[in-house]
Amino acid sequence: MIVDEEFLSKLRRSFNLNLYEVKLWTALLSRGISTAGELSDMAAVPRSRTYDVLESLERRGFVVVKPEKPIKYMAISPHEVVDRVRKRVEEKAERSRKKLDDLHNSDILEELSILYKQSIEPMDPTEFSGALKGRHNIYDHLGLLVKEAKDNISILTTEEGLIRKVRSLKPLLEKAKGRGVKIKIGAPLTEKTKDIVSRIEGIAEIKNVKDVEARFCIADGKQTVFMLTHDKEVHPSYDTAMWVNSPFFAGALQQMFEATWAAS
Repeated sequence: MIVDEEFLSKLRRSFNLNLYEVKLWTALLSRGISTAGELSDMAAVPRSRTYDVLESLERRGFVVVKPEKPIKYMAISPHEVVDRVRKRVEEKAERSRKKLDDLHNSDILEELSILYKQSIEPMDPTEFSGALKGRHNIYDHLGLLVKEAKDNISILTTEEGLIRKVRSLKPLLEKAKGRGVKIKIGAPLTEKTKDIVSRIEGIAEIKNVKDVEARFCIADGKQTVFMLTHDKEVHPSYDTAMWVNSPFFAGALQQMFEATWAAS
């Protein structure tokens, strides 16, 4: 059986399968019912691995074993497979969520917090900084700044950055607004951002900033996350930012923000 390599690669990514698994699965789909030996020959998978791989596919709900001699395997509708995979993913996510929820009120988290506080107290203020690599990590830290903010948040970003931040941070920004935090966002406002701006109205004050290309967030005039490159010039995986907990640095950047805000 010949199956396009690109198609096999798509299956591996979509269903989180290894190469032997996608080869045997597609071979079985083409036959409906078959023995391990037949599938091994069709898919060019070593017989020494075929039974283990088919057993793995059975556990994950991709195939059904027919208790005959010799043992045969029966394919399941791909639509049913997707439903089963989704169900398992949701169940796993729910179990993980429950574990994390339980940790919030556990002795383990309390002890870890004590260790963290003990290590923070003797640290020099200049040590409160670090590099953030990858847009996912950057937005996780931006979320932390928003959650910890008590007075104000100032954000200067790009057109695409505005869209990403509203989609990713809106619930946190909404909670910050409820705590009395004043939120200002400066970004190029275009037809593309029109819908996003309407979603953040009442939560943040937004101004059209076109002439200043910068990407940063300041919280309470103390903590800053600033990106080192334009988002048009870097892949999300390689996006890099610096986090600095320095009132001196944040104050200087805040002055720049306020001057830009007043001129917009």
